Amino acid sequence: MTPARAENPAPTSTPARVDVILPCLDEEGALPWVLGRLPEGYRAIVVDNGSTDDSAAVAASLGATVVTEPRRGFGSAAHAGLLAATAPIVAFCDADASMDPADLVALVALVESGKAGLALGRRRPTNRGAWPWHARLANRALALLIRLRSGIRLHDLGPLRAARRDDLLALDLRDRRSGYPLEMALGISKAGLTIVERDIPYSPRVGRSKVTGTIRGTISAVTDMSRLLRAHKADASRRNRRSRDTRVVPS
Repeated sequence: MTPARAENPAPTSTPARVDVILPCLDEEGALPWVLGRLPEGYRAIVVDNGSTDDSAAVAASLGATVVTEPRRGFGSAAHAGLLAATAPIVAFCDADASMDPADLVALVALVESGKAGLALGRRRPTNRGAWPWHARLANRALALLIRLRSGIRLHDLGPLRAARRDDLLALDLRDRRSGYPLEMALGISKAGLTIVERDIPYSPRVGRSKVTGTIRGTISAVTDMSRLLRAHKADASRRNRRSRDTRVVPS
């Protein structure tokens, strides 16, 4: 399988304070606005995940580092961006203009201050069309499952997030589909780091949705995340059994 490739890495003389990873599939219409909203000191890493439009060329023309990841899947694109990142803090944002990259500043501040190991943007729709009913319902159901099976109290596994690069690399994330964001949250929690949510505006995306904007994509995401939660619960049960089996009883 052809590995991800960075086509125009940022100059090393001006290291970024934060690398923003933008998984991208046919987002040429949204990229100018998204990249234009990046705060100063934030470098865009646009991961082209098989676009058939001019997304890669548009991103490169606007100064973004473009990484090509031929293996399809949100997790594949997100992880390729993580591996390409060099800044101490990495952030993730959709490339479809549904979220404002400027809102990353508050999330990054939580990570820099040590208040959060993972800072998440809790989506608040700006209008009725911003978040399809089936995706919103699935999100609520997943949030409940996460609390029941992992004990993590989350309201939204939103795509706007920030964390320290070294912390994420240490998790050795393996999911390459829709379960990647959940695997990240589970790993951060297991590592003893804090997850913090902050409200962010969520607007209608530009262009056609490929995942949660469609019923098929939503079902696929729920399937991936449910599988991860079952595996997490089974692993926790095994650890608890081993702990009981190896406990030393004083004489």
